[in-house]
Amino acid sequence: MAATRALTIPDVYERFVKGKKVKVEEWDYKTTPENLTALKEKYDIKFDPAQIIPEDKDLMNRLFQAGLEMLVTTGYYLQDLGRVAKFTEEEIWEGIKKTPTKLIMGEGKDIARFYPRHGNSPVKPIIQGGPTGSPISEDVFVKVMQSYAQEGVVDTIVNGVMTTIEGKPAKTKTPYEIRATMAELRAVKEARVRAARPGMGV
Repeated sequence: MAATRALTIPDVYERFVKGKKVKVEEWDYKTTPENLTALKEKYDIKFDPAQIIPEDKDLMNRLFQAGLEMLVTTGYYLQDLGRVAKFTEEEIWEGIKKTPTKLIMGEGKDIARFYPRHGNSPVKPIIQGGPTGSPISEDVFVKVMQSYAQEGVVDTIVNGVMTTIEGKPAKTKTPYEIRATMAELRAVKEARVRAARPGMGV
C-alpha cells in the first residue's frame, strides 16, 4: 500500500471548496452535538467533576479514539465558506507524524523554546502574555503591550487589536484595517524595545 502523502495548504483549501454545504445552525445544534453524544456513549466516556484532567490511561485512550473518530466522521467546518472538509484517518496520522517536535520564537537573550510537555513534566511551560486579540485604543496600545513585555515571567507576547488608526475605525475589509495592522506591528516592536526585550517572540 502506498504511503499517504502529506496534505498541503492548497489541498486543504480545495477540500473545503468541494466540501458539503452546511448551515452553521445545523452544524452547531444538530451535527456536532449528535455525533458527540453518540461517540460519548460508544466509548463509555463519563466526566468526573472531581478530576477535570483524567489520569486514567484507559480513559485517555478512549478519549483520543473518540476524538479521532469524531474528526474522521464529522470533519472540519469552515464558517466563511459554510462547507465541511473531510479527512481520512491515514491523512490525520500523517499530519500528526509531521507535527514539529519543537518551536523556537524570538532571538538573542529573549529566545523562547517550545517543547512537547506531558503530565507532571519537568519542562518549564512557556508563558505568553498579552491582551490576545482584545480591542485596544491606539493611544494606549504601546503602553499596554509594554506592560506585558516588561514582566520577567512572560516569554513571548501576543498582541491586541488596534480599534482605530489616526482616529478612524479600523474597519474590516477597508484600507484602514491594513493600516491598523501595520501600526500594530510597529507598536509591538516599540513596546519590546521600551521593555528592553527587542528579541522577544510575537
